[in-house]
Amino acid sequence: MTHEVFPPATAAMSARRKALAPETHDAFTAFSKQVFAEGALPEVTKQLIAVAVAHTTQCPYCIRGHTKLAHQKGASDEQIMEAIWVAAEMRAGGAYAHAAIALDALDGGTASG
Repeated sequence: MTHEVFPPATAAMSARRKALAPETHDAFTAFSKQVFAEGALPEVTKQLIAVAVAHTTQCPYCIRGHTKLAHQKGASDEQIMEAIWVAAEMRAGGAYAHAAIALDALDGGTASG
């Protein structure tokens, strides 16, 4: 991660974010804790989902944080990499599926864009 594009996440940055919008920060923190709590899905599964989604959204902070959390919750290196491959397929699959719009346009369809 380069500092020029993505500054390192620091405790000071987190404290400033909370100070600027404390109620929203606290609500988001509570929401996040609830989302990742053990439920119908085990915590490790939720973290593996988060690893995959983080790669799809390409958030470097989320990639780093949820990869570490998945590992702490018991995910193996192989499981983490497999989740990343699922994300890669889904992202590529989106481009493949959306080719239908281009094909429709080539055939004179009315798809806007």
